[in-house]
Amino acid sequence: MGFDELLRELQPGAGAQAAGIRRGYGGPPPRSLALTSGPDRLRCASLLKPLYAWATAELVGDHERWRRHAEPAVVVSSNADTLALWLSAGPRAVLDGIHRRTGVRWAPPNGDPSRFGSVEVSAAEVAAAYVELAQAALAGEPVAGAILEWMRLVGGDQTFGAREALAAPEAAVKCGWYGGMEETFLRTHAVGVLTPEANRVVVVVGMTAQPYTDELERDIYQARVAEGLPVEAEHEKAGGALLRGLLRTTLTELGETPGG
Repeated sequence: MGFDELLRELQPGAGAQAAGIRRGYGGPPPRSLALTSGPDRLRCASLLKPLYAWATAELVGDHERWRRHAEPAVVVSSNADTLALWLSAGPRAVLDGIHRRTGVRWAPPNGDPSRFGSVEVSAAEVAAAYVELAQAALAGEPVAGAILEWMRLVGGDQTFGAREALAAPEAAVKCGWYGGMEETFLRTHAVGVLTPEANRVVVVVGMTAQPYTDELERDIYQARVAEGLPVEAEHEKAGGALLRGLLRTTLTELGETPGG
């Protein structure tokens, strides 16, 4: 299924974005793509946690303390550990650190800068940032390398089938999912990083915002969030198939064979 078919099936008010970058020394030429249907920018939820970890490594003075928070922030998407990094370094310093490393600039969220999941991004920006992280890891930067390894440890219950969609069980993956109390849609996002050869990196990103308007379902969802209970099943129901389709199609459009 191509992008046209995927986007044609979007419900009114839905949003979808996809982006991909293929880059590396030797091999096929560099290639990138991006598409947007609906809003230009979406809140990122947990999609940026590995980038937050990368930026805070030099901002948190105690390396062991940094690792104690950074690893669970990436591997199990711990909000408490992410918040510890975000606030100890400061939101603006974290985003400035990402900008220095990647050239991608994001603004702290309006209203309450402590809400790390409310940073608004585009899929193209996310892909651009992650390809820099991946290439730094390939070049031997130890922090970037550790973060990619943690992304490879993210469990399948938090990936919405991203590795299966890419036919790459070794892929480094991070997802984000959330639906705010004031929102009538669920956001479900994913990034996958592949290193098919020693000097080559492929990054694919899918972002979705699917309508979620049933008041009873929304109340149950918010109650589960408040109690710290998992809500991935609702995101899978709302946007899992679309998310996997975006990832798979992006990889193919980059000229990469899933699993190849």
